Amino acid sequence: MRFGRLKIERSPKIMIIPMIDIIFFLLVFFMMSTLYMFEQNTIQVMLPQAAAGQTDQTSLVPITVTAPGKLVFKQEEISPELLIPRVQAELVRDPETAFLLRGDRQAEYGTVIRILDILKKTGIRKIAVATETGE
Repeated sequence: MRFGRLKIERSPKIMIIPMIDIIFFLLVFFMMSTLYMFEQNTIQVMLPQAAAGQTDQTSLVPITVTAPGKLVFKQEEISPELLIPRVQAELVRDPETAFLLRGDRQAEYGTVIRILDILKKTGIRKIAVATETGE
C-alpha cells in the first residue's frame, strides 16, 4: 500500500519588508554614530577680519599663534625652535602638505611675521593665513 506524502513541500519565502527595516535601522545607526566620532580640536583664537576671504576644504596642518604669543602646532604647544623640525617631518610624510597659520587678533604682528618667516625657510609650498570674513 502506498500512501501519499504526508508532508507538503513548500519553497521558502523571503520576507523582504523586515530585511528593509533592518537595513534602514543599520543605516541610521551608522550615520548617527559617525556624527559623534568627529571631534573639533582647535585652539580658540579671535581671527582678524578680511573682506576677500576664501574657504578651502582641503586638510590643512594648523599652526596657531595665541594672544599671549604662544605657538601651537596642531594641538601641542611648542617653542619656535621646534617648529622647523615638526614642519619638516610633515613635509617628509607628504611634500604637498598645506599649512594654515592662525594668528589671534590680539597677538603681536611681529610674532606672526616671525613664524611666517620660519615657515618660509623650511621650504613649504603651501601656506594659508586664516581670517574671518567681515563686512
